[in-house]
Amino acid sequence: MSILSIATSGLSAASLRVSVAASNIANVSTTGPLPASGASGTSAGGGIAPTFPAAYVPLRVDQVSQSSGSTPGGTAATVSAVSPSYTAQSDPSAPFANQDGLVAAPNVDLASEFAELAVAKYSFIANAKVIQAYAETTESLLDIKT
Repeated sequence: MSILSIATSGLSAASLRVSVAASNIANVSTTGPLPASGASGTSAGGGIAPTFPAAYVPLRVDQVSQSSGSTPGGTAATVSAVSPSYTAQSDPSAPFANQDGLVAAPNVDLASEFAELAVAKYSFIANAKVIQAYAETTESLLDIKT
């Protein structure tokens, strides 16, 4: 695998980390009914109960090396759901709260998400520097005069 493809795979992984962390941060307050309590609220008058969307399911990035033996191969990143995906939170005013006033809140740790953003930033910078150094080296090799 070439230097450029290795650095590009690192850039892609860093970009994915930023996207996932941003999504988790943006949806940290997106609550829903507890799964055990069902997805429906109660309505007065015996009519059809309204259906509420589930709480946001936070995501995480799993990154692994694509190296095989002594051959470097870059990195691959995949997205998966955080487990457990929610925590019970008190919000008796929510229309979908259970009889105890609990709702499902995404299991997002804001400090960890901001740390992920910092890791992604420095990973992106490092891989961009590799591409820059490769370009400069290639340019200087092409400028060699005999």
